[in-house]
Amino acid sequence: MSDSALRTVGLTKRYGRLTAVDDLNLDVASGEVFGFLGPNGAGKSTTIRMLLGHIRPTAGHASVVGIDAADVARAHRVLAYVPADVALWPRLTGGEILHLLARIGPGTDLAYRDALVERFRLDPSKPARTYSSGNRQKVALVAAFATRAPLLVLDEPASGLDPLMEREFRAVVRQARDRGQTVFLSSHQLAEVEAVCDRVGILRAGQLVDVASVARLRPLHRAEVTVAFTGTPPPLSAVPGVDAVAAVGDGRLRFSLTGPPAPVLKVLAEADVTALTVLEPGLEEIFLNYYGAEKAR
Repeated sequence: MSDSALRTVGLTKRYGRLTAVDDLNLDVASGEVFGFLGPNGAGKSTTIRMLLGHIRPTAGHASVVGIDAADVARAHRVLAYVPADVALWPRLTGGEILHLLARIGPGTDLAYRDALVERFRLDPSKPARTYSSGNRQKVALVAAFATRAPLLVLDEPASGLDPLMEREFRAVVRQARDRGQTVFLSSHQLAEVEAVCDRVGILRAGQLVDVASVARLRPLHRAEVTVAFTGTPPPLSAVPGVDAVAAVGDGRLRFSLTGPPAPVLKVLAEADVTALTVLEPGLEEIFLNYYGAEKAR
């Protein structure tokens, strides 16, 4: 088995003059949870459709678990997919659909599937036509996570789930990783990605902006620091990475910090500091910094 669960090289898709995905190079390791971030229209779903063999790339190629994605029959034996908009057979019950998907999929752990039905509070006796969008999503999630597929491709997987079910979803993602499965999670729900992913790739207008762990992305962006002190204020204005120093009351300063904290910590260590608060940027703030507030709407 390849060490890469998913790889794209120069993957490109054009529709006339529109370039939906532009020279995408990704390498997702086996056993990791990889978040694929971008607003609507960034090219996430187009990328997934090429990975699944639903559309052909204009240039470049993709592979899943060492299999050329263009070999659709073989590739779908090693992956499970949850679409953004789940459509089910309306006259079949949830249980009948799960049984059918288990027969045609890459192999299913039936005991784990039954446990997932309970965890997601899904009533499998009801016809699919009676399901809400959230319950349709649950059917697809249960079917995918119960498989033994090495790769799970999830496109906006938590859409329609309530907060309690979102928590269960995150726990199940972690369990999939613990079982050795790879999870490729396309989303614009930033808290979801931040909570479960090992690394994230940020897509902008079809181009990959960056690939990094959340922990590595945060130091590249500005954090807000508030420091309380007695006596003489610490001399912060000339410290590398420090900007926008402002007094916010007696004995308190607020400033922004970019980059390594060592220089400012050295200065603060020489002052009579009584309290220090650091507000790190969340993934949402990092995301907006890449796109700009207008582009991310």
